Amino acid sequence: MANHWLDKLKSDSLIGRKRFSVLLDPDKAPKDIILENWIKEINSSECSDILIGGSFISNGNVCSLVSKVKEHTDLPVVIFPGSPNQISEKADALLLLSLVSGRNADLLIGRHVEAAPRLMAVDLETIATAYLLVGDGPLTSAAYISQTLPIPSSKPELAVATVQAAVLLGMKAVYIDAGSGAGHPIPEKLIKAVRNAVDVPLIVGGGITDFEGMELAWNAGADLVVLGTVLEKSLNFSSLNPS
Repeated sequence: MANHWLDKLKSDSLIGRKRFSVLLDPDKAPKDIILENWIKEINSSECSDILIGGSFISNGNVCSLVSKVKEHTDLPVVIFPGSPNQISEKADALLLLSLVSGRNADLLIGRHVEAAPRLMAVDLETIATAYLLVGDGPLTSAAYISQTLPIPSSKPELAVATVQAAVLLGMKAVYIDAGSGAGHPIPEKLIKAVRNAVDVPLIVGGGITDFEGMELAWNAGADLVVLGTVLEKSLNFSSLNPS
């Protein structure tokens, strides 16, 4: 499988081109004409990618949502899976997430074993991704459902050691997440520490609510910034435009 999406992310990183993605949860995404209009807004924004998935509550209909989104956009559609069933070969890529910030074996390797036969049978770019939850509260859905403790925001050295171990194990990208609906974004100090420690693409999400927040994450070293909850609530991109 060719690594087209990952290679493009790497090449953009080398020339300093920053990217941001909208995350669509299959359980929360708008439907029908509202979805179509929202994708038009996404297309007219500076959005570079669309992530689909991430629900820890149910499987959602990822295949259906991927197909509908692909009908209305030429942007890359990447699956951010919350379960082994969230696979669609119509997507452009899939982040194979391993929750390395926790010690829940099911999310480190167990669900991957379930998904592997299906992933090997389809032509879908699959990117081994170290997934870290970071934060100090309130408790997010991701932390609760995964039954893991996030890495404290004030401990960048723990995040660094974790991502270094993940890269040594062969992870091709790092995704640092404050979690859906997080009260605060990932601190710049922690993002910078991780960026300086490894040279794989760095994705950052959670708690970012406006363009200024995106800029802070980019300037700290994020290659791709992900927004979800803030857009689910407003269904518009006015807060993401440079002032």
